[in-house]
Order: sequence, then C-alpha cells, then structure tokens
Amino acid sequence: MELELGEARGLALALKTLLDETRQVLAEHGDGALLVAAVTEHIGCPLEQIPNVVEHYAPWELVNIQLGVDAYLAKYTPDAGWFGIAGQRHSSVVDMLSTAVQYGSYRLGAVDYATVATGPDSVMEAAALGLVRTTAPDGTPVVLAVQGAVEHGEPRSSVLILAAERSTAAIVRDEIGVLIRRHDVFRGQVLTFGHTEYRGNELVTFLPRPELSADQVVLPEGVLAAIERHIVRTPEQTALLAAHGQHLKRGLLLYGPPGTGKTHTVRYLLSRLVDCTIIVVSGQGLQRFLRSATTLARRLAPAVVVLEDVDLVAQERTPYDSNPVLFELLNQIDGIGSEADVTFVLTTNRVEVMEKALAERPGRVDFAVEVPKPDAGCRERLLRLYAGQVDLDLADPAELIAAADGVTASFVKEWVRRAVLAAEPVDGRVRLDEDLLRAVLTELLDERQTLTRNILGG
Repeated sequence: MELELGEARGLALALKTLLDETRQVLAEHGDGALLVAAVTEHIGCPLEQIPNVVEHYAPWELVNIQLGVDAYLAKYTPDAGWFGIAGQRHSSVVDMLSTAVQYGSYRLGAVDYATVATGPDSVMEAAALGLVRTTAPDGTPVVLAVQGAVEHGEPRSSVLILAAERSTAAIVRDEIGVLIRRHDVFRGQVLTFGHTEYRGNELVTFLPRPELSADQVVLPEGVLAAIERHIVRTPEQTALLAAHGQHLKRGLLLYGPPGTGKTHTVRYLLSRLVDCTIIVVSGQGLQRFLRSATTLARRLAPAVVVLEDVDLVAQERTPYDSNPVLFELLNQIDGIGSEADVTFVLTTNRVEVMEKALAERPGRVDFAVEVPKPDAGCRERLLRLYAGQVDLDLADPAELIAAADGVTASFVKEWVRRAVLAAEPVDGRVRLDEDLLRAVLTELLDERQTLTRNILGG
C-alpha cells in the first residue's frame, strides 16, 4: 500500500513538472510570447522591468481618448499600426501581458473597436482594447494601450503608457491628456446623461441643439427679455465682469404649473447659447448624474447645466427628514467657483415645496421667474403660433379666447391639432373657423373635467 502511494506521488510530481515545463515552453515560444515581444522588443527591456503609467477617464470619454491618441500619433509616428490582444479580456492590459508571460493564455489579436458618437448625427470607431508602438517626444520608444470599461471591473476608460523609464511615460501621458482636452467632442454640444443597459454604465448622449426664434416663445410682456438679460451674455460682457472681479456663475429658476412653457423657454435659451456646452439632467436622473454633470460643466465652461423637475429631489426639509440628493445639489452648485462661467437653469412645477436655501440664496439661484398660465393675449398668440400653415378665420376671436381661460400652452397646442384633424380640407388646405375651434374646445374642456372628476372620485 505504501509502495502504491509512493508511486502515485511520483506520478503526480512528474505530471506537475511536465505541465510546468510545457507552460514555460508555451510562454517562451507560443502565441503569448509574440504578444509580449511586440511590447518588449520595441521598448528594449523585459516586461517585468517596464514601469507603467496609467490615466483613468470616465467610460464615456473613449471617443475623446481616441481623438487625443490619434493626434499624438499623427504628430510623432503617423505610420504606426495598432494591434490587439486575443483571449478572455476581463483584466487590465498589464494583467493580460503578465498572464501571457506566465501561461501564454493571451496572444496577439485584432484590435477591439467600439462605435462612439461624435455628435447628434455622427459616429466614429474608437479602440476599446488596442495597443500601438510609438515614441515619446524625444524619440524614446513607448507603447500606448487604450482600454474601455471591462466587464466586472471599474466603469472607466484608460490610457496606459509603457516605457523603459517612468519619467518618459509620464511625459507622454501628460501630452496625450492635453490633446484629449483640445479635441474634446463634447465642447459646445448639447448633452444629456443616461446609462447603458449593459452593466448600467453611465453614458453621455448628444442632443440636437434646438432652433427657436423669440416669436415662438409666448410669455407675458417683458418676461422673456428679462430671462435673456440674465442668462445670455456676450463674450465682451463676460470679459468685463471678469476684469472687475465680478462672479460669472449664475442661476435661473423657472416655476409654474405643468404645460405652461418652462421647457419650451429652456429650449429657446439653448438655441441662443450657441457658444456654450449644454448639459441636461432631468428629474430622478439628478440622483445619479448630478456630480458627473457639474464636473463636466466645470471642464467645458462656458456651460449651462439644465436641471429639469428639480422639485423631485429638492423638496423642503423638515426637522425629521434629510435629503442627501438636495445636499449634493447645493454642494455641487456651491462647488462651482464664482470665476467659472457655469449657468444653472432649474425648472419646477411645485415651487412651494422647494428648499428655501436653494431658491432664495444668492449664488445658487439668483433669479426666479414664474411661467404662468397664458392670459387672453398670450392664448391668442399661442393659437396663431400653433396654427402654423393652417388658414385661420377669426373675425372676432375674443369670445373664443375667453372660453379657453385657465388652459396651458400645451392645451392650446393640442386644441389646434385636434381641430386640424376634425377639419375637412378643401383643395388640400385646412381652414379653421370659430365654430370648429369652439366645438373642439368644448370637447377638450369636457374631457378635462371628466378626468378631474375621475381622479377626485366624482
């Protein structure tokens, strides 16, 4: 029995030795060796002696990383070719290279590319995992590696620089960082935050910039002009304020019932602020993306952060209640220095529940404007605005407009749409007269009353 046990132990030891030797041969001469050699032969020293310098970015920065690295390569090694890593890619590039040395489980492969947006209607391909041999500004060989977010890892993108000397890698890292910011595709765009269905990573989405004229915004006399004076500023005005030590940051709160035109007013402002980066965060998204939005705005100033339906997170506190999202909102607004050209535009349907510290303290929100339900004059302007190309036959609209007392801008828009559907076109043209508009209005008001009665249990 002892002899059999000894033989088993000997056999196990022999198998282990065989596996170790096989693994060593594969590491030295297999596909993993080719991958490692692609790095070490260019740099000129063994992998274990190569320091690495890495810079981490948010996951949505992959597009900017690609543009920055492309600019660097165009400057120093325009003919450089990319290569990739084949294998189960759940680790960092350094870990994959180290594993390739020990076990040969990673090998040379094709570059992994991801399609990334560069604007509302444009995309490009960016390396999600790729390496490229290039040089430092002084000609010293280096290898750059770009890696997007990895599964089961930190939600971030990374730029890795491998060089014989850490100081060389740091110089390359810094220059690439400057180029990434110089070629930032987010600057001057309209952006919103969301998250991917895959692992829930945050992402930034481009939105088309609205195109609205002042006559498309119907507000009480003088209101829109006052908003524009507070928010829209020329570069010369900005320089004048900065030269005299005045703060650049400003805040606007638009409040009023749902459907009165707060979001429409914001869209008009975005069409006017063509030189600003716009970042839109809505409702419950404040809980997740507020810090990211304000950080991005600070970097891309002049910028505007639009926080829609802020009452969802900024309700007034009681002695028995705390609101961490509200605290974060206040801290983020306060954290933007007065010298930063960042504007906060907040909207709410329920100003009465807004935190006083948010709504009244200068430096957080320094201008509050009510967007009320339209009066008679505004209702007629809205009716004519939404009619657009439709022929209106309104000899004396006063009675009709009076019958629509208390409705919102959204109501008027639906009123016109329903009337167009109810009309009978003549030679392809739609004509809306007072009788038709009155009939549709009566129907809509009755629907609204029925809904209200149902909600109230009537």
